[in-house]
Amino acid sequence: MNRAIAVLLLVICTALWGFAFVFQKGAMEHMQPLTFAGVRYVLGTLLVLPLAIREYRRQTAKGVVISREQWIRIGILSVAFFLGVWFQQVALITTSVTNGGFITSLYVIFTPIVTYLTIRAKPHPIIYLGAPLALFGIYLLTGADFSSLSIGDLQLLICAVFWGVQVSMLGALVKETGMPIFISTVNFGSVAVLALAGAFALETPELTGISAGWIAILYSGVFSTAVAFTFQAIGQQHVPAANAAIILSAESLFAALGGALILHERLPPLGYLGAAVIFLAIITVELVPALRGQKHEPTLRESG
Repeated sequence: MNRAIAVLLLVICTALWGFAFVFQKGAMEHMQPLTFAGVRYVLGTLLVLPLAIREYRRQTAKGVVISREQWIRIGILSVAFFLGVWFQQVALITTSVTNGGFITSLYVIFTPIVTYLTIRAKPHPIIYLGAPLALFGIYLLTGADFSSLSIGDLQLLICAVFWGVQVSMLGALVKETGMPIFISTVNFGSVAVLALAGAFALETPELTGISAGWIAILYSGVFSTAVAFTFQAIGQQHVPAANAAIILSAESLFAALGGALILHERLPPLGYLGAAVIFLAIITVELVPALRGQKHEPTLRESG
């Protein structure tokens, strides 16, 4: 595939993820968070499943076997992904789409920190600049007033930590098995099962609400999950990982654009500076190691 087309696929993927925040927030007018997540990921899992089966058969034909220990790690990874999805969806009830995009993107900062805490893999020193820079960006995003930080913003920070765990574990498992689509589809299916179980235990799922929010479910399940994930998988085969990570980091910008154009969201004056600082921190953490030619695992994630 032509590299320019691969880059275009990644840009489309990034845009689909960014605009998904608008639909995720809109869905909360019709149903509760776990209900939406459950239905969305059932649809997404079914659409991606054929690709996952094909990949699994191809790898097993080469003699690759997923061990018991790896299945345990896939289970932990799936739970982390579910918690990230849940916290993000709950957060969008009380915070803006713009904040949702930028604060969620902080998983890029948390991933090397989580990796260091779990397997003692020392992060690139740039993280010591990127992390405080990102926190300063959040401060500005609130208009330099922490009292305006909503419960949803705090939930988004928790979401970013869980996705940092998920990305950290996913990278190692993909290297060991060569099955990114299969493992990710297991994640999607696990989110569907856990979310629906939680919905029936903690919420009151109603067909009327689900049918009223069908556009949000369709966009999130088809475009944000199945289509975007497939574009990501294809594009990353033809674009260097560091370059792909930088392209996909622009998800927050598309979320802000969607919030402004569709929901007419506006940040306080300092908020725009804060958004720029957060984006600068994310790009710095990805770009500096690549430019210096040092070993670096880009923080690429699945659709959320």
